[in-house]
Amino acid sequence: MLSFANAKLNLGLFLTEKREDGYHNLETVFYPVKLCDVVELIDADETSCVIKGIDIPGKAEDNICLKAFKQLQTDFNLPNQQIILLKNIPVGAGLGGGSADAAFLIKLVNEKFKLALSVEKMQSYARNLGADCAFFIENKPAYAFAKGDEFEDLSIDLSAYFIVLVKPEIHVSTAEAYQNVTVKHPSISLKELIHLPLSEWKDKIVNDFETSVFTKYPQIDEIKTKLYAAGATFALMSGSGSSVFAIFEKPIQLSDLEKENQVFYNV
Repeated sequence: MLSFANAKLNLGLFLTEKREDGYHNLETVFYPVKLCDVVELIDADETSCVIKGIDIPGKAEDNICLKAFKQLQTDFNLPNQQIILLKNIPVGAGLGGGSADAAFLIKLVNEKFKLALSVEKMQSYARNLGADCAFFIENKPAYAFAKGDEFEDLSIDLSAYFIVLVKPEIHVSTAEAYQNVTVKHPSISLKELIHLPLSEWKDKIVNDFETSVFTKYPQIDEIKTKLYAAGATFALMSGSGSSVFAIFEKPIQLSDLEKENQVFYNV
């Protein structure tokens, strides 16, 4: 059995509070896009993970999909499986690829072994693996808060627009992105701002990681500037970086940005 684990964009990200447990409270809007990894489960003599496509830092035996499966295997005495992961979603890009892989693996296991797990139970397994992992269980636009692992449904549809994603040859770790960030309570919640007309997002919706990340990697800031110069209605770094997405009114070709970056069209 296989599943297609899609990436997400952060349509804004406000860091609102430093928590006593070391995490941050935040506000963001998760929006699923079409760029996908492929996760496959095959019966095997021993449980393992095989990774193809884009290289992932670290060892395959430490992969988040394997951690997700072993949680379920322990609780439900599941037979051994080989996990085959075809990576297409760029790593260190703020697109949630690893979290998506783990969440879709949980859903795949639930389906294959007929565990009849509820959405809430699958989300609880996902929360053990990463702050944004639980989002991918339902995988629909959502306002996220707390650590980014509590959700409210949002009615937002960008399918009428042309979304471009630009990924430079830069890997930004989440820990690195949190260095030198400023925490503040927004005067207006992102939950309200996201319902403004798209033309007003540029001046009101921000990603609080941009300040610290752009300082260290001005090339990412330059990508955002070029996307606006090309006519984007809205552009923003996704998550903790390093990818930047832009929303255009109509299809566009960004040949200049393709020279030094990966450019994904109509995601």
